[in-house]
Amino acid sequence: MNLTQIEIDAIVLSLQIALYSIGIGLFPAITMAWLLSKKTFRGKIVLDASIHLPLVLPPVVIGYLLLIFLNRNSILGKILESMGIQLAFNRKGAVVAAMIMSFPLMVRAIRMSIDSIDSGLEDTARTLGASSLKVFFQITLPLSIPGIITACVLGFARTLGEFGATITFVSNIPGETQTLPLALYSFTQTPGGEIMAARLCVISILLSLVTLMVSQVLANRIDKRNSI
Repeated sequence: MNLTQIEIDAIVLSLQIALYSIGIGLFPAITMAWLLSKKTFRGKIVLDASIHLPLVLPPVVIGYLLLIFLNRNSILGKILESMGIQLAFNRKGAVVAAMIMSFPLMVRAIRMSIDSIDSGLEDTARTLGASSLKVFFQITLPLSIPGIITACVLGFARTLGEFGATITFVSNIPGETQTLPLALYSFTQTPGGEIMAARLCVISILLSLVTLMVSQVLANRIDKRNSI
């Protein structure tokens, strides 16, 4: 399969954005999942709904809001630019868009894993004098690893398929913001681009399959280790 440079750039960029978005979003996702699972506070429903909003809003709406609030002329945009950070029409912005779109799935998967943990184990540890921080790192976090792996896989897969928020916020710039879905879309709109579009379609499917299989293998190993 002889790929063009545009196809290679789009695939590499998609993988980079996916890895960066998961790496940056994982800690906040774990924090939010733990907060929603273990704590009761005023405004919890609003926070929960806000986190999951990208699941129900059209991705284009998310991209438009990012463009409004993070463009170079906005207040936040000017603050970021003074720090040397530009997000609109930039691959860094593509990471932000991908992270926001995958964040609800990550939080949901981790929260379900935390919810399934026997609270008696945590209560016993506290009774024995363990601090909340120690309980989290020695009991809650290790037991929620399967959910964290699931969250990373779901987030990675969601990022690879992200289109609407990305094209609205950072446009479709070859070599800069043109991810795999955007390149595929461009080829479908280009005369004679059917073969390249088909190749990217096959690659997208293969990447998704490999991601899911790796996730299943890791989850099985963790389950076996926990059952010992």
